[in-house]
Amino acid sequence: MEELEAELAQLSGKLELARESLKRLRITRETVTEVLAEMEPEMPVVAVDAGPPRSGERVVSAYAGAERRVIGVLTVPNWQPGMMPDVLPSAYRDIVEVVADAPGPIRAKQIVPRIGLPAETGKIEGTRAKLKRLVERGWLDEEAPGLWACSPSSTACSGSCCG
Repeated sequence: MEELEAELAQLSGKLELARESLKRLRITRETVTEVLAEMEPEMPVVAVDAGPPRSGERVVSAYAGAERRVIGVLTVPNWQPGMMPDVLPSAYRDIVEVVADAPGPIRAKQIVPRIGLPAETGKIEGTRAKLKRLVERGWLDEEAPGLWACSPSSTACSGSCCG
């Protein structure tokens, strides 16, 4: 009986910790939802459809008035025909413009000083991560490992902004 009571006390403690963690997660989700709802309209928000909202959950409008539960925000949208770099966050837009202005494929360490960052390893790696994200989303191509160029299908480099 004493062993069962000890086990019950231990499980009760774990249950209380789990409840507290869940409470913090709910508060965090509410805060993120409020912040996203107040975001500037110029910044694109892409919400992942997570099904119907649960009780007490707020719904936020995303692109084209579609109402969805917000789970994550896609700050770098997938390139689609007609999209220009001005829909990208400024750091990504600067990178696309530098790549577009380059006479050929360019390396991350060449891009970093052109976007106003010091040529430090951390800044180069951060820029490389942004370049990879731009490739994943169709804005740029990686011609060879570490060489970045405009995507032939993207208007990011062939549109009016990039000549």
